[in-house]
Amino acid sequence: MTDDRLIVALDVANALEGMALAERLGDTVSFYKIGLGMLTGGGLALANELKSEHGKRIFLDMKLFDIGATVESAVRGLAQFDLDFLTVHGDPHVVRAAREGAAGSGMKILAVTILTSLDRNDLDAAMIESGAIPDLVATRAGRAFEAGADGVIASPAEAAMIRALPEATGRLIVTPGVRPAGAASDDQKRIATPASAIGAGADHVVVGRPIHRAPDPRAAAQAIVDEMRGL
Repeated sequence: MTDDRLIVALDVANALEGMALAERLGDTVSFYKIGLGMLTGGGLALANELKSEHGKRIFLDMKLFDIGATVESAVRGLAQFDLDFLTVHGDPHVVRAAREGAAGSGMKILAVTILTSLDRNDLDAAMIESGAIPDLVATRAGRAFEAGADGVIASPAEAAMIRALPEATGRLIVTPGVRPAGAASDDQKRIATPASAIGAGADHVVVGRPIHRAPDPRAAAQAIVDEMRGL
């Protein structure tokens, strides 16, 4: 039985590899993330095939950022693909424009707070205001919710703080940077296990490399589902 709290990131080279992985995972996985890295490798075609022919849910992770008119136009074009989730950066003007573009569709707009691959040193280098990352994430999340975001993307370390926000009632928290116990952290710097992320208030966890690099991806995905159900 599938559990759509698990979103598998199809972070592979192209649509052919993505479909091959989805076929290996079979009915263990019902929700897939397709990111910017696969956009030129047939990502939208894969999203459409997985959705229309295989009944899967689709999270398109584009992290859009531009002037409002451009974001609104881009989101309106993407909404025609009957996607489930779409990411934009959490700046309020971007979120408001994305909401306008998604109007009339069932696509949910998720706002990126601070990328899970970044730490305080990275933010300093980018001249982002000082302060602890959890506090900055919570502030960005609150502002994104006020601008109309259906949910936010944040690390598991900030999930509980976001869930406690009054503005978070009825909104989604999706956590990348999730690693099963013993898995390599790769380029993620703020990580947690699937069970701890769900326990902290996340609605969905996103897992990529620990599944698609596993000797048996289906078994790796099933182990994550079993861990979440064991809470």
